Amino acid sequence: MENVINTLHLSGKVIGTPVVGHEAFGEKFYYLTLGVPRLSGAMDHLPVTLSERLLDGAMLADGDTLAIEGQVRSYNKIIEGAGRLLITAFAQKIVESDERENPNQIQLTGTLCKTPAYRTTPFGREIADMMLAVNRAYGKSDYIPCITWGRSARFAAKLSVGDKIQLTGRLQSRAYQKQLPDGTVVEKTAYEVSVGHLELLSERGAPGDAPAHGMSDFRSNAILPQ
Repeated sequence: MENVINTLHLSGKVIGTPVVGHEAFGEKFYYLTLGVPRLSGAMDHLPVTLSERLLDGAMLADGDTLAIEGQVRSYNKIIEGAGRLLITAFAQKIVESDERENPNQIQLTGTLCKTPAYRTTPFGREIADMMLAVNRAYGKSDYIPCITWGRSARFAAKLSVGDKIQLTGRLQSRAYQKQLPDGTVVEKTAYEVSVGHLELLSERGAPGDAPAHGMSDFRSNAILPQ
């Protein structure tokens, strides 16, 4: 069986001031927002979790350039009485920024844990949403929402829960509006992997295929704590 892959590279500028998000075994982890440019000129505002040990005594400030390597991670949290699946770029290394390099790269290998949702827009654009379970150490899994278009969307629509796939793409932020029960409309942000290339590695139940761990019924459109 091929190794499980979850690799990420991001390069951009820090937006705002990093804050201490949580502490584990005496190690502080900062939450920050990284502005990562797209080829179109738009900007993705991406949540990053970074250990104080990577900073080596320094502190990041608004406007600082930051390039990291790490993984896409997810975790569950109860927000306003509902379960939410929160997405973050977990930094494992700070690296030198290279303007010649693609500033937003992801490679994932995992198992589909929901049936892909295929649809077309009013303008005829084909879209498929997927939820990919990527196993990691100690029996844990990250559940990562992915979106793809066109021919890849049609391909994804034929896939089934349990299929193992490999993909490359980028992590993106997407603003949307949500109407609350009282009629109030609020602005929210979803984080997902925009798929550039998609490949089926093995179908459900294929020999040697290890199932991903079960997923709770958590929604994926969420905002990380600021």
